[in-house]
Amino acid sequence: MRTDTVVKQEGINALIAQLGYVDAERFIALINSESFDYTKWREQFLDAESSVRELSRKAMMYSEKNV
Repeated sequence: MRTDTVVKQEGINALIAQLGYVDAERFIALINSESFDYTKWREQFLDAESSVRELSRKAMMYSEKNV
């Protein structure tokens, strides 16, 4: 079993690989924003087949509608 630190680092690396540094940071900021309920959004909109870029796009659209 991998540690939480390893999982977080691999997640960050995956975001950077798919989105680049700037958009990866934007995605993280969107997820961490106070008005964004990731659990609610995930239940409604997350498609297991979506790419990281598509996931980011959907998160940004959701955040814009719910700010």
